[in-house]
Amino acid sequence: MDLLVISVAALLGLYMAWNIGANDVANSMADAVGSKALSVRNAVILAGICEFAGAVLVGSHVTETVRKGIVDPAAIANLPGLLQGEAAALLVIGMTAALLSAAFWLHFSSYVGMPVSTTHSIVGAVAGFGVVAAGIHSVNWGKMTQIVASWFISPIVGGVLAFICFKFITNFILGQERPARAAKVFVPYIVFVVVSVVTLATVYKGLKHVTGDIKWLTDNVTLLIAFALSLICAIASKLVLNKRLAGKNKLPISAQLEEVEKVFTPLVIISSCSVAFAHGANDVANAVGPLAAIVHVIQTGSIEMKVGVPFWILALGGGGIVIGLATFGHKVMDTVGTKITEITPSRGVAADVAATVTVLICTRMKLPVSTTHTLVGAIMGIGLARGLTGIDRAVARKIFTSWIITVPAAAILAMILFVFGRYFLLEQTRQLILAAGG
Repeated sequence: MDLLVISVAALLGLYMAWNIGANDVANSMADAVGSKALSVRNAVILAGICEFAGAVLVGSHVTETVRKGIVDPAAIANLPGLLQGEAAALLVIGMTAALLSAAFWLHFSSYVGMPVSTTHSIVGAVAGFGVVAAGIHSVNWGKMTQIVASWFISPIVGGVLAFICFKFITNFILGQERPARAAKVFVPYIVFVVVSVVTLATVYKGLKHVTGDIKWLTDNVTLLIAFALSLICAIASKLVLNKRLAGKNKLPISAQLEEVEKVFTPLVIISSCSVAFAHGANDVANAVGPLAAIVHVIQTGSIEMKVGVPFWILALGGGGIVIGLATFGHKVMDTVGTKITEITPSRGVAADVAATVTVLICTRMKLPVSTTHTLVGAIMGIGLARGLTGIDRAVARKIFTSWIITVPAAAILAMILFVFGRYFLLEQTRQLILAAGG
């Protein structure tokens, strides 16, 4: 019986991971696809490799039982009048309801092509079941306030940084009388910044779960490695550009701009792959966290704040993300990469760098920001750098609306599913947990 329950929970986790791939992961490659640096097919292959590697190799091997500390399991365990094993049964039903609710919401959003936050979906769903299971006071409203604040902080910061990055590229390279000559001077500086950001993002966002075991890899050493690697790449790019753009400054302006945009193509591919790797390492927990919690309770009969994540669960999450991206990711990729504003390789680099820097800084400050919101804000920033008509305001309004209703929609759906689950499955689940614990 417990094997049947775990199998059903695993299918739900796989469905959630599929939806994460279809919605969230599609964002990470949107700039590379929108700028035509990569075809959709090649973007799916590259993102699949980076996401799976991030999820399985460095994805969290320990996860919180209730994502982001939104609901305290102790509030459920201390409810008065509960029978033996009933608190654990409520948690299993609640996490299942949250997982299913977030997956349904992501599925609907992907179907209509709207990029929404996976984290906000699961957080809203967990809060919804927490309110019904243990009352409104069981929810950590301080955390919820931080999340609401991040709706505004991350897109604005990402947009401002992208605006500044793209203005720099425009003023110092694309807007010059001889852009090919200007590119030879200033692109190495951009290469330095891109390599620094990618290196730091890979370590802090992707490898943070394993760097704790490497004592010599301190913050100072990480910065030193990033600086040295960036300097080497910048010098190498200078040599390559001198050869590649030699004599190009005598071409007509349009031909020079075309050559310069080609220079940015590998940069936008690298920066997009970095976003995909970091995403896999971090957001796989949204799919496997609730699943790991359910499996732990079923197998041990106990409620823990943090539980280990077996390798098969990480692989299940990573595989589901890749399948979701390959089968349904094109809709969101199309919205973010082509409908908000026109993206070229140079604009894609500006957006990716701005988004990654914003997420890195917020992560170090322990602010719960969404990669989706940040990247969309950054793309709007480069659109606004071209003027108010640079972005499609109708598309922007739809995206903002979907962000605002994500948490309440996932919460209400989780409440309904939890009430049904508690009514029909509570006693069976309790008996199962008692058998496991006994």
